[in-house]
Amino acid sequence: MEFTKMHGLGNDFIVVFGEKSLPDNAAELAVKLCNRFFGIGADGLVYILPSERGDYMMRIINSDGSEAEQCGNAIRCVAKYVYDHGYVKSEQIVIETIGAGEQKVKLQVKNGKVETVTVDMGEPVLAGPKIPVNIDAEPVLGQPIETDGQEFTFTAVSMGNPHCVIYVEDAVNFDLTTWGPKLEVHPLFPRKVNVEFATVKNRGWIDMRVWERGAGPTLACGTGACATLVSSVLNGVSDRAAWVSLKGGDLYIEWNEEDNHVYMTGPAEAVYTGTVEV
Repeated sequence: MEFTKMHGLGNDFIVVFGEKSLPDNAAELAVKLCNRFFGIGADGLVYILPSERGDYMMRIINSDGSEAEQCGNAIRCVAKYVYDHGYVKSEQIVIETIGAGEQKVKLQVKNGKVETVTVDMGEPVLAGPKIPVNIDAEPVLGQPIETDGQEFTFTAVSMGNPHCVIYVEDAVNFDLTTWGPKLEVHPLFPRKVNVEFATVKNRGWIDMRVWERGAGPTLACGTGACATLVSSVLNGVSDRAAWVSLKGGDLYIEWNEEDNHVYMTGPAEAVYTGTVEV
């Protein structure tokens, strides 16, 4: 199998192009190939597939074999891949996803290569049953959640996949690996959840660290950055456009008041290409 290793702010993927549909053994392959000791190593296995509703479809399998509905960093990588390889000519394209439908993507190109990508991530979902979270409220704002004797307060947002945003005193040094996995599988979240720990530095800058459902701690999460900005606006602690600073770098997120869509801008990079026995 031919592949390209790519990443968005260190959130890394094994990108495969040329399949007509998702292979039956995609989950097994993801577990095998994403292993950082016995495989290529990645947070997820991404297939770029034909689409009837967009330029291409993205399917992403997490490192544990589960499928993610959407991934903001991966979609930027997909957009860069198809443009840089000449499969699309326009700097405005549409990528189809499983959980968030068709995503409009704008490419910033320099010397024939994509440097940064702006993705229309669509409208945030704020109704509890649709996120989903087992709380019948809209929005799910400032709700208590307890695990192992520790209580947190969270806001829930879906950006095509579910997120639980928790504000802490110091997100950069927060004990992510202790609390992330416990909250991911909390009974409040019937499809598990991505967990973001955030610290608002000022109205235009938010530090965030993420525990991703199905992948664990990652250097960045695009949908998580979007959910964090939406949560911060709902909680009245940030402007509608702000930088979200992740371990792997920074994303610029805007929740547009006119169309209610969230826009994410950030880089994507190709690291190397290769072949692997499957």
